[in-house]
Amino acid sequence: MTAMEIKIHSSFLPHDDPEASLAFFRDTLGFEVRLDVGYEGMRWITVGPPDQPDTSIVLYPPAATPGITDDERRVIAEMMAKGTFASLLLATKDLDGTFERLQASDADVIQEPTDQPYGVRDCALRDPAGNLIRIQELT
Repeated sequence: MTAMEIKIHSSFLPHDDPEASLAFFRDTLGFEVRLDVGYEGMRWITVGPPDQPDTSIVLYPPAATPGITDDERRVIAEMMAKGTFASLLLATKDLDGTFERLQASDADVIQEPTDQPYGVRDCALRDPAGNLIRIQELT
């Protein structure tokens, strides 16, 4: 049996302020905007690293998720505010240089580059929606 060829195409990350999220991913992280779709006052913004055209992140309004109740929307909003609803793991060959640029921006840095006990070196920040963004150093 041959292996299937499956690639990660898009992953979803919630936002509660499309303009702030757009500025963070485009201006702070340097991602390119691939699609910006509005519908009924909401926006889905697709971004991704310029050198990885086949991999994207869709910034989406979680309130638009079909089938969730008002109570679930409230819990999602509370979890986003605490930074416990969603996360993203990125990687770079130059963690210190990347961290210096992030620290010089208005990024919400929550952890400086650290050697973790589980074998990676990384830093952490939050995006404008409160999502945890960890950036690992590639070795």
